[in-house]
Amino acid sequence: MSESVDLRSDTVTRPSAAMRRAMAEAVVGDDVYGDDGTVIALQQDAAALMGFEAALFVPSGTMGNLIALQLHAERGTEAIVEAGSHAYNYELASMAALAGVLPRVVRGMRGCPDPDEIDDLCRKKAYYHAPVTLLLLENTHNYAGGAVLPMERKDALLAVARRHGVPVHLDGARVLNAAVALELPPAMVVEGYDSVLFCLSKGLGAPIGSLLCGTKAFIEKARVARKRLGGGMRQVGVIAAAGRIALRDNIARLALDHARARRLAEALAEIPGLRIDPADVETNIVIAGVEPPEAVGRWLDDLRSGGVLAGTMGRGRIRFVTHLDVDDEAIDRAIAVLRSRTP
Repeated sequence: MSESVDLRSDTVTRPSAAMRRAMAEAVVGDDVYGDDGTVIALQQDAAALMGFEAALFVPSGTMGNLIALQLHAERGTEAIVEAGSHAYNYELASMAALAGVLPRVVRGMRGCPDPDEIDDLCRKKAYYHAPVTLLLLENTHNYAGGAVLPMERKDALLAVARRHGVPVHLDGARVLNAAVALELPPAMVVEGYDSVLFCLSKGLGAPIGSLLCGTKAFIEKARVARKRLGGGMRQVGVIAAAGRIALRDNIARLALDHARARRLAEALAEIPGLRIDPADVETNIVIAGVEPPEAVGRWLDDLRSGGVLAGTMGRGRIRFVTHLDVDDEAIDRAIAVLRSRTP
């Protein structure tokens, strides 16, 4: 049987031949001492791409988000998060367990909070109410099906936060997907945030790593926080080299993933037992409702037996994620299996 079409996540991507060559040939040093030239170059690349003064290479997006929480928010205060956000649902309550911050959960439209609600939550309360010391946004929004945060809504949210003196961190694990979808430079998409986290190991195809971006002073503190969390790395240039190739080669091609996701969504919309509006698919994540909801397991089993791997995203929802290891032929195979194995 041919290799499975793996649509579980864009984290399953494998490093390209160019990445492997760069990893093998990378100039390295001890990054804890600040001696790894390849890491330094990657951090400079990332800061320039995002329009920030500095950047820090971290092993994972979860660590990067936690560092931002620890530095921006005060212990015993609240951080506003959207109900479906990755930081709230999939990072093991680290904001509470390790940062000592209480999540103040709000529900947004396609992952986007209402600025008026944020304004109300940030207003000064009596001393016995925990104050808000951070607003955490996500773009693209995973649980909302890769939804892009509209620029006008982003600007409104940042304006509210600035009015109250509340810093804003962006979990931008897939923010480069947002930039490609919006046809805007990444620096414009993230302009105004106090810090931004983006991943190399998803649609960009690198094997490991994320970048946390901010001011030079913020990144100096972030380096200390990374070490405290066990994230200090030594000859990590062998991994950072793949990240440099990812930034060089794999940003513009994200548009291919988006086009394939829309084609998959259009096919799903025609299959009985699945519910999806293809117009909602903006980037590389496709989430379809399953009727009845308890049939999700059967759908996944049937797809797997046909050589297609997918995942779930909450009760009665099945998720497909396109990426650089899934070409047009693979999408055709997935559609054929879906059509032939309708429960």
